[in-house]
Amino acid sequence: MSDAAQPTAAEVRAAAEAVKTALDRHLAAVERRSGDDDPAVYEAFNQLAAAAEAYDELLYDRYDEVTPFEIPGDDALPPYTGPEEPNAISVLIRRDYAVADQRRLLAQAQRVEAADAETGAGIGDGVSGTVHGALGVLFGEFEPDEIASRHKEFGLEEGDSTLWVTASDEPADPGDWLESPFEQVDPQAVVCRFDVSAVFDDEDEEDGEDGEDGDAEDADGDDTEDTEDADELGAEFDEEELGTGLDEEDLEPLDRRDR
Repeated sequence: MSDAAQPTAAEVRAAAEAVKTALDRHLAAVERRSGDDDPAVYEAFNQLAAAAEAYDELLYDRYDEVTPFEIPGDDALPPYTGPEEPNAISVLIRRDYAVADQRRLLAQAQRVEAADAETGAGIGDGVSGTVHGALGVLFGEFEPDEIASRHKEFGLEEGDSTLWVTASDEPADPGDWLESPFEQVDPQAVVCRFDVSAVFDDEDEEDGEDGEDGDAEDADGDDTEDTEDADELGAEFDEEELGTGLDEEDLEPLDRRDR
């Protein structure tokens, strides 16, 4: 960064004063809070986080120094303010995969396509020869939960996944959100969420190395129960039954979803 673009010492000082003001405001909100989910405390918390982040950035730009503050990420959910007795819920799921074995993916899709050709279904019409075509065939034929539990059979490798349950007073009208299904999600209507990520495994390993008996919890007392609950949503998969190569046993006909 050039000297011309660097913040002035006065700007850094002003940012530090803003942090002090936000600290006082946050403490006052905590002292007056009406309950665990007091919106005033939540707002003061966000203001303090924003002020601390701004000061940290200016301090680094000007003096190449950092603060000991850990700024919370945007994935933290705000307090729930949805209906106490919801009449409808929405379940939002995202699962990421890497295409680990293209040969296996293409072979399984081609077997589905061939079986449909024999029965006259013809869902693939020859598109399974490409990776994106094979994905379309498999995800059109099998339920997402089945693919999640048998992903290695399809040449896929699991990445991060998340499941959100949101509450509402009334169910959505048919076709109301199909055009943009993941927009306009109110974070304060999220009843619960379950995340699965390899980063949690890394954290557990580090905590186990530091702990005396290897059984460690997060700093705030939360363990990995949410992650385990999310894993239980899919069926168990025995990794020992599947090799890394592509042989005849791997290409046995798969269970098919009823249309």
